Amino acid sequence: MARGDTTSRALVLGGGGIAGVAWEIGLLSGLAAHGIDVRSADLVVGTSAGSVVGALLCGGRDLEELYAAQLEPLPADEPTVDFDGMALMTAIGAALAGTAGEQEARARVGELALHADTVPEADRRSAIASRIGAPSWPAQRLVVTAVDTADGAFTSFDAGSGIALLDAVTASCAVPGVWPPITIGSRRYMDGGMRSATNADLAAGHGRVLVVAPVEGFADSPLGPGLPAELDTLRRDGEVHLVVADEAARAAFGTNPLDPRTRAPSARAGRAQADAVVAGLRGFWG
Repeated sequence: MARGDTTSRALVLGGGGIAGVAWEIGLLSGLAAHGIDVRSADLVVGTSAGSVVGALLCGGRDLEELYAAQLEPLPADEPTVDFDGMALMTAIGAALAGTAGEQEARARVGELALHADTVPEADRRSAIASRIGAPSWPAQRLVVTAVDTADGAFTSFDAGSGIALLDAVTASCAVPGVWPPITIGSRRYMDGGMRSATNADLAAGHGRVLVVAPVEGFADSPLGPGLPAELDTLRRDGEVHLVVADEAARAAFGTNPLDPRTRAPSARAGRAQADAVVAGLRGFWG
């Protein structure tokens, strides 16, 4: 079996809402405290929450400062989101009836997203900017995922795409039915998680791939490849190490991972989980 260059490393950061952002920051800052700094990756793939964390990491932000920020008290005017994951899955399931393939299925979800009653796009961009600023694309290779609402085409943005990183991240975080699709050029894009919660297969060809997943998604999703299939793809070329949220982290996420009140407990859970997984990563990441 062909193997990738073991010196080539990729970091995949999956989706999971505000809770997922906090957990990933807690986990990665904890690993760094143990001497494993994943910012040395040759490639970072970010989907939804992972695109936020990827932009922060590749932008050179200090991990301890990022972790401390997750623990700060919420501002009095922090907006809350009434998110019902089961209701969203039910609506998506109904929309997918009779679809002939993954791209068509994603286009059906895109239609739902386009007709949802949400905040204006400008407000959503401002919210993401409050988290990541308005950074330029980094020298390190960062890939941010999204899905075209019109035709369901999967899109990966990078420094060569000719669009602002803030726009790419805002699009990647556009949960259908919750946040508005984001206009980039003549197209409107929604959450990259509508293809896969991780899109880990974009890291194919690297010798070592660390996949960090707040949620694993569905193995038999009609929208795109499940995580098991993605991991099989990665293993054709190299080694893979998967870290998924543990039981304590999932409890911290609660039933609404878009609720800002999950931020601090999820960050602490990620930090604690770093202590549990670090031994298995020492030889892997190097």
